[in-house]
Amino acid sequence: MAALAAPGDHTDQGEPGGRGGTGDGAAPEDGRMRLLSGPYRTATLGIVLVVTLEAFESLAVGTVMPATARDLDGFSLYAWGFSATLIAGLLSTVLAGGWVDRAGPVRPLVAGLGAFVAGLAVAGAAPSMGIFVLGRAVQGLGTGMTMVAIYVVIARAYPEALRPRVFAALSAAWVLPSLIGPALAGAVAEHLGWRWVFLGLVPLVIPAGIILIPTLRGITAVPRDPDAQAVSGARRYVAAVATAAGAVVLLYGLGDPGWTMVPVAAAGLAALAFGLPRLLPAGTLRMRRGLPSVVLVRGLLSGAFFATEVFIPLALTSLHGFSATEAGLALTAGALGWSAASQYQGRSSRSRAFFVLLGAGFVTAGIVATTLVLQLSGWGAAPAWVLGGTGMGFAVGSLSVLLLHHSPEAEQGVNSSALQISDTLGSSLVVGVAGALVAGFGPGRLGAGLAVAGGLFAAIALLGVIAAFRLESRPGPEARRG
Repeated sequence: MAALAAPGDHTDQGEPGGRGGTGDGAAPEDGRMRLLSGPYRTATLGIVLVVTLEAFESLAVGTVMPATARDLDGFSLYAWGFSATLIAGLLSTVLAGGWVDRAGPVRPLVAGLGAFVAGLAVAGAAPSMGIFVLGRAVQGLGTGMTMVAIYVVIARAYPEALRPRVFAALSAAWVLPSLIGPALAGAVAEHLGWRWVFLGLVPLVIPAGIILIPTLRGITAVPRDPDAQAVSGARRYVAAVATAAGAVVLLYGLGDPGWTMVPVAAAGLAALAFGLPRLLPAGTLRMRRGLPSVVLVRGLLSGAFFATEVFIPLALTSLHGFSATEAGLALTAGALGWSAASQYQGRSSRSRAFFVLLGAGFVTAGIVATTLVLQLSGWGAAPAWVLGGTGMGFAVGSLSVLLLHHSPEAEQGVNSSALQISDTLGSSLVVGVAGALVAGFGPGRLGAGLAVAGGLFAAIALLGVIAAFRLESRPGPEARRG
């Protein structure tokens, strides 16, 4: 059992990255260790509040985008209201990874929160759709930096035994926005105007950052070779640009079923093949044991789960005549399953690898069950999708704990960045491929297209199950980095 360390003090835990006697990060058994106890109270409140606000913004924007595009006469840039955030977030995730390892998480976190606030202000005050897209890009820069920095703050401010509970709290921070965020955003847009969905968050984010100040004061940078770090950083930035550009080009090519887009999609795939391996731990795409498989499982499960979730409302409304509200209940059921499972794993003393494997199995079962149910009747979608949400609740927080467990302290930022990249690209690329697949079947064969897409999602999740058997490194110091 790791000692009850003060925030930022993990020198008594023996191994790089603050790894103590909990092995792979089992949850605490010592009842004295609580997230809201003295040393951790302000850190927990600040982190949860920041994540809640960023989650609300992420979930609310889809509700107000039609009104925004209509008001700013910008339907031609509609998709860029989402894509700009994704691309900027990918770039800033890479930037933050090296910055955090070089200077500690404090300045990247402050810069990330500042960029997020600035992006909200620009988007909310935008006189044109182009400026709105710029604001969304700045929000993406802020969110990418913030999330990487928060992972490292968790690694430095909490003993390993408490980390499962911290990540369970982060999952819970998404539940309330997922339940009420779209409806609340719609009400704000209807009564006050869409601009206040963005501007209204500004005075809330600033106090959340202030709450974190006492925790940030106790966190310092870990010394590294500056020359080696500069070379590595430059290579990662080039790889990040190639990966972001490749993702955009590939998704653009997949969006047009014509043969003329095949060279475009191929160019995007080539850029991804160049950039992505340089942003992930060596051996990730080969399912190497330890850290590489942790990062890979996150991308596989996120891709399979979120792609399925994108198509559930389409199936319910188009095949079974559900209203948008009724279709949303299935997604709510998944969110509740996610939250409940996350809280359970956060308090359990079972190994994190066990929960990842269990979660991957649940996600696979949930996708298969939901795909089959949607071919017959829509009413079973909600209970079937609880399985998928439960699986993600078991797996996601445990993967985050395992990532920090496998990371030497001087590499926590880069590795946290890799986890976020895997998550983001996994979701985006699988959704893009599935969208092209379903579109290829045409509106008249939507059911068949969704069934084939569901089979693809299940196969991807099953790969996650296989990779989940390889989360623990083999004995020996060379295995620690996979």
